[in-house]
Amino acid sequence: QVQLVESGGGLVQFGGSLRLSCAASGSILRIYTMAWYRQAPGKQRELVAAITTGGITNYADSVKGRFTISRDNAKNTMFLQMNSLKPEDTAVYSCNAYIVTINEGSKNYWGKGTLVTVSS
Repeated sequence: QVQLVESGGGLVQFGGSLRLSCAASGSILRIYTMAWYRQAPGKQRELVAAITTGGITNYADSVKGRFTISRDNAKNTMFLQMNSLKPEDTAVYSCNAYIVTINEGSKNYWGKGTLVTVSS
């Protein structure tokens, strides 16, 4: 069974930094695009950043220049370096990945999320 587990969330002050991690485990053959999504209270979930296996990245306009997505394909891990954090970045951040597995075919997987709170 494949699992995605996020870590690194927490409380940070305005202008601070956090680094999120997402580790994939299980019967994995290959991981294609990985992405970070976030959902703030009362709002819809939105894409924050995505990265392909080859390292091509895509960012939401609201985080460009402040957030950096990266991945370690050998360790099935993805990261999100978040700098210059603002209160409007407060949300639950979830990891998403399209994974080819040994037993379950290919599909999208989600982590349970990690809470990021930015105080003003």
